[in-house]
Amino acid sequence: MEMKLSSEQAKLRAAARELAESEFAPKAAEVDRTESYPFNNVAALKEAGFMGYTIPKEYGGRGGSFFEAALIIEEMARVCGATGRIAVEANMGAISAVMQYGTEKQKRMSAELVLAGDKPAICITEPEAGSAATEMATRADRRGGIYVINGKKHWITGGGVSKLHLIFARVFDQSGVEQGIGGFLAVAGTPGLIVGKREPAMGLRGIPETEIIFNDLEIAEDMLVLPPRGLRRGFADLINAYNSQRVGAGTVALGIAQGAFERALAFVKEREQFGRPIAEFQGLQWMVADMAIALNAARLSLHQAALSADPFPDPLLAAQAKIIASETANAVTNQALQLFGARGYSRDYPMERAVRDARMFTIAGGTAQVLRTLVASRVLGIKAPQTRDGYGKPTAAIRAAAE
Repeated sequence: MEMKLSSEQAKLRAAARELAESEFAPKAAEVDRTESYPFNNVAALKEAGFMGYTIPKEYGGRGGSFFEAALIIEEMARVCGATGRIAVEANMGAISAVMQYGTEKQKRMSAELVLAGDKPAICITEPEAGSAATEMATRADRRGGIYVINGKKHWITGGGVSKLHLIFARVFDQSGVEQGIGGFLAVAGTPGLIVGKREPAMGLRGIPETEIIFNDLEIAEDMLVLPPRGLRRGFADLINAYNSQRVGAGTVALGIAQGAFERALAFVKEREQFGRPIAEFQGLQWMVADMAIALNAARLSLHQAALSADPFPDPLLAAQAKIIASETANAVTNQALQLFGARGYSRDYPMERAVRDARMFTIAGGTAQVLRTLVASRVLGIKAPQTRDGYGKPTAAIRAAAE
């Protein structure tokens, strides 16, 4: 069972699957092996209209919904997790924040870059500020009509290949008084925006994860997207935009798991032991049943969250969906590898890559544990005291941001 699709949505998903199977599936292993960014895949996504699919038509996009984008993303991730992640970043997260909160100038600049094939980078995480994003140390000091940014981010997806950067920093006025957390736009190549070392990631190796260092990076005041007005502006709006990215991340995890499941399903029908296909053994049938049940539940949860967007997905639904999808992906890919036996453990088969690619989704974009705290705070109606506001003071940040 799945959400009923309109004829246009069904055609969209079919077109996405055809593109993924014909263009991306044959290259996926090589992208992983060489750890190379799939520029050819990006060109194909652009040609199909899937880069910036959710950008409004007045800015050159298709004006598609998050639900439709999720249909596209799952098909990409089903054959290539790296390409699925690119499709997320080109339709959700940073670009969503700009389209919702940015000025006309910011929207047009960002849309032009994404529609031309750029995967924006959202610069939040720091060495000492991961889940506790509000404890970031990167600062932006107002100096006349510019802001000067100094600090360091790490695990920035797309570092070195992304052109558009949405940078979050603690903002200080010209008197040195902290204003809260704000978001700024900067383009690669701007003096002071430096790409640092690349992390040797376990999976999804086709997209670099790097440090981004800011050394007196000067940004004009008209590139301030999210003004620093304390928690209710800046950090809270960041979390709102992040809800779409969480749905996207969960959908990539689902796609990776779905692809692994389909390969395992075909294998158990063909593989024979003791004179018959191993699909006839009840123990393996129950494994397949559990995988199918979990995938169905994850897909329904993700689709429910995507359909709730107004303009961003409901925070509770997004958190629940990402938890379910990411944990399902870990379980299903490992079970798929098990069904392949020793072959699954070999790099000649895609099972071990699926396991590695799926593993990051209970960590990035909100760990499963932090998201459970968000869910609990909403369900119980209580504060989350371990979080902090844009000024570093204890607050019910998760609860406030989810309102």
